[in-house]
Amino acid sequence: MRDYKGYLIDLDGTIYKGKIKIPAAKRFVEQLQARKKDFLFVTNNSTKSPEEVATNLATNFDIHVSPENIYTTALATADYVADLDEKKRTVYPIGELGLKQALLDKGFRFEEYQPDYVIVGLDYDVTYHKFELATLAIKRGAKFIGTNADTNLPNERGLVPGAGSVIALVECSTQQKATYIGKPEPIIMEKALKKIGLSKDEVIMVGDNYMTDIKAGINFGIDTLLVYTGVSTKEQVAKMDVKPTYELDSLDEWSFDE
Repeated sequence: MRDYKGYLIDLDGTIYKGKIKIPAAKRFVEQLQARKKDFLFVTNNSTKSPEEVATNLATNFDIHVSPENIYTTALATADYVADLDEKKRTVYPIGELGLKQALLDKGFRFEEYQPDYVIVGLDYDVTYHKFELATLAIKRGAKFIGTNADTNLPNERGLVPGAGSVIALVECSTQQKATYIGKPEPIIMEKALKKIGLSKDEVIMVGDNYMTDIKAGINFGIDTLLVYTGVSTKEQVAKMDVKPTYELDSLDEWSFDE
């Protein structure tokens, strides 16, 4: 196992599982902190701010990190569109406060009729009217951005619609595909790497889901660590053409080489 300078880490299924603690994950994070390793939690969740994510980790899982250690797909989306064209600063978003605040923090203004961008993420109060405004704006020429393609989210009731399901409706109504930002796309990885300030060969992507976390690392060309505490199983991964760099049953098995 290589001695990486930085760790890009998934949250749900890797650091916790829903509302269930993963004790090895807490120990893993504390090892990173003790060894002064750079790390960034990279999550497809666009609904929460970094402050909210950090508070949840501290309150419910006794994992204490700074909001600066959190990189959401909302932040990645805002960073991506901010870098496209400095003259284009109007957006129509469908999403929760986490996404809207990230866009406001980058200097974007909200515009319903003729925005430069339509950005769609998970919205717990989405309405037909919001879909209507998004569709018409895209038809008028707005660039169509999707936070992430996750079709479902697991919760205590089962698999409920995710951001990808919301985005798919707009794709259907506009007959256009969105530009996706979140895992497994390389865009979020590129922005996360820029934030952590390291090179590709200095970091590793850690996650529980081969189809999002590990494929994000593979697509971006960095090493990957799959831990079997969440979504993917050994039987599923055995069928994949490209394997993770490392596979572990628990993060306790990770060796920090000096």
